[in-house]
Amino acid sequence: MADRTPPLAVEELRLLVESGEIDTVVLAFPDMQGRLQGKRFAAAFFLEEVMEHGTEGCNYLLAVDTDMNTVDGFAMSSWERGYGDFAMHADLTTLRRVPWNDGTAMVIADLAWEDGSPVVAAPRQILRRQLQRLAEHGLTAHAGTELEFIVFKDTYEQAWNRNYRDLTPANQYNVDYSVLGTGRIEPLLRRIRNEMAAAGLTVESAKGECNPGQHEIVFRYDEALVTCDQHAVYKTGAKEIAAQEGVALTFMAKFNEREGNSCHIHLSLQDTDGRNVMAGEDGGMSPMMRHFLAGQLAALREFSLLYAPNINSYKRFQPGSFAPTAVAWGHDNRTCSLRVVGHGRAMRFENRLPGGDVNPHLAVAGLIAAGLHGIEQKLELPEPCAGNAYTAAYDHVPTTLREAAGLWERSEVAKAAFGEEVVAHYRNMARVELDAFDAAVTDWELRRSFERL
Repeated sequence: MADRTPPLAVEELRLLVESGEIDTVVLAFPDMQGRLQGKRFAAAFFLEEVMEHGTEGCNYLLAVDTDMNTVDGFAMSSWERGYGDFAMHADLTTLRRVPWNDGTAMVIADLAWEDGSPVVAAPRQILRRQLQRLAEHGLTAHAGTELEFIVFKDTYEQAWNRNYRDLTPANQYNVDYSVLGTGRIEPLLRRIRNEMAAAGLTVESAKGECNPGQHEIVFRYDEALVTCDQHAVYKTGAKEIAAQEGVALTFMAKFNEREGNSCHIHLSLQDTDGRNVMAGEDGGMSPMMRHFLAGQLAALREFSLLYAPNINSYKRFQPGSFAPTAVAWGHDNRTCSLRVVGHGRAMRFENRLPGGDVNPHLAVAGLIAAGLHGIEQKLELPEPCAGNAYTAAYDHVPTTLREAAGLWERSEVAKAAFGEEVVAHYRNMARVELDAFDAAVTDWELRRSFERL
């Protein structure tokens, strides 16, 4: 990543700590599920000790399920290995204020073992490795993520106590692009926008979406690692702000049978001079972009685990839902998995598979690895889909986590790009979720079976 000015400089932090304006520093890293995990430090202690030397965290944090249960099958962390520590080292380029928590700053951590070697299965390290591979070709990646969420007038505690049933959405009807609809919850949206801006994110816009209570806030395209870190900060911060406002919001991919929460990811490449290498001299796609996009198609099914990491993720992929079902690309065609948009310096593609539950570091790493496969193998791009990809004869994206996990586990492209350790680690993550779901008795089963069977 190029040298850049952090949202909050260390010298500024020192002055804010001395004045008493900052008293707490959060050091956190994105876990397998894309959540921020870490510690809150007394700010003075962070400056004196942690900033230079780091801190420790139990390595089970990259080997648990969503409920934070210890589970088996992970090589890096187990009862047999004693559940030891890994080190958390602050990446000071990510230092920022956290306006929604009084007196607080935050910094993202990289993970390393005791000998200083990186924790290769950590999501941030996985993305860093793919960015390094890209740099070997003289390229950098810029990305943007578009997260949708649904807002409810219930608190998180009320939602929990109701088993997430009979919640009241913030809007009672489709408010897609509706100024009136967003106005209903503008105090919440405005607070999220403004406080994210104060945390160093560049806000572009907010708009309503289709599902009752559904909205989207988008931020400016940036270097890939910066975008993914900011995505994690925003997702955590939006939930914290919602809780402070007495409401709840969810990023889950498919809350109900209506429109799901998407997280479309836009990506482009630049050379060492900052020029967009995806744009051809004729204003269309360059040969490099055609190879890069061909790689996306070739690896899309095998990398779906990175784009749709949960059982619920696959409920989004329904015909006519604006979520994709076909392994296809098209020019500004929202029925395809891959949509090419922009002209000249703005030329880029959008992957429409990810939902709001995606881990951005893993997904963007997947996009880069797939594109490098296309470049290195000089894959040819097929003709675009000009019509309705839902009804055309294309390969289908995986329909279940089980299918996606099997494709990932057998993928030679994944093994070559990420290594056996990473492939095994995330295959086991999927196995854990599948085992838990297979053992669960669902509301659907109770409603159909309790009396009538």
